[in-house]
Amino acid sequence: MPVLNRIADFADEMKTWRRYLHQHPELKFDCHQTAAFVVERLLEFGVDEIHQGIAQSGVVAIINGQGSGPTIGLRADMDGLPITEQTGVEWASTVPGKMHACGHDGHTTMLLGAAKYLCETRRFSGRVALIFQPAEEDGGGGEVMVKQGVMDRFAIAQVYAIHNAPNIPFGHFRTRPGPLMAAVDTAWVTLTGRGGHGAMPNECIDPIVAALAMIQSIQTIVSRNVAATEQAVVSVTQINAGTASNIIPEQATFCATIRSFDKGVQSLIERRFRAIIEGHATSFGVKADLFYEIGYPATVNDPGKTAFAADVARDVAGAGAVEAEAGRDMGAEDFSYMLEARPGAYLFLGQGDGSGLHHPSYDFNDDVAPVGASFFARLVEVAQPS
Repeated sequence: MPVLNRIADFADEMKTWRRYLHQHPELKFDCHQTAAFVVERLLEFGVDEIHQGIAQSGVVAIINGQGSGPTIGLRADMDGLPITEQTGVEWASTVPGKMHACGHDGHTTMLLGAAKYLCETRRFSGRVALIFQPAEEDGGGGEVMVKQGVMDRFAIAQVYAIHNAPNIPFGHFRTRPGPLMAAVDTAWVTLTGRGGHGAMPNECIDPIVAALAMIQSIQTIVSRNVAATEQAVVSVTQINAGTASNIIPEQATFCATIRSFDKGVQSLIERRFRAIIEGHATSFGVKADLFYEIGYPATVNDPGKTAFAADVARDVAGAGAVEAEAGRDMGAEDFSYMLEARPGAYLFLGQGDGSGLHHPSYDFNDDVAPVGASFFARLVEVAQPS
């Protein structure tokens, strides 16, 4: 079964929604204009309940099916990124320094398309909870919505989400049971020594030399402490120090991102990271301040729900267009908090060739929105038949 006929009928309308959202990106929890647009559409469709202001600008809408039954949750993220757009399209961002460079405008559109169809047809039992979430890119809006009780408040039994994927064949789905995306932690290190003249290093305590030694040692954590059968990444992504060629600075700072799938590996990396910083600080005589932030957990798909979602994807896209044992992705996703709270699955949906995510020339492929909307709709109808 390809795109549902009724969804294909309003594909042009979906394109209009998506391009409006693309022109008006918002960041983090400040997705109030986006939420207002979503609510306006949901009221037009005739959803049964709308709950606003969750996680500041999040929205949960309820559609009742035919007869009693459980509640299935479908989630879309709404926030953009602090990137200056370089697409040159007619519907480019109108907000300087902000753009939808990850396709959340498309995700929101796909869920709205499914909502319109489900409101019209209601060929399912129980309820659907449509979750429009802010702050996926930064702030952990998924965690906030879970902590504010959306799973219990709306009696959500299972939950699903999809993410567009550039440079995966158009309309192809990829997912896997178990860990799909990594946990992400971040470390900031500030080293304080004693500055002075670059010609007299013996009178100084050089934080740059200490930082370099720490960074080199940090790169051994994965290769020498993490089992070769596990997957993890530690990357130092920033280093800042000094103001002139002949001055040894008093301070040096650096930052690292840490990615892992297993909680034991995650803890091991943190312990080794802290030990390396502490040991080298003592060795070089610098003062080290370390802020180690535990970020989004790994996105872990429930095996049974993943197999079910893959079957639905095959129903929509065809058996040859679904990879149900795809490789893991070192990116991170705060839908992980919802999957910790309820069983469910996260899938990638290919949108064909194009610029990658978080690139200033990225744009969501409007033609894939009806595919995603059809997947969401069929997921509900198959999971909870009327």
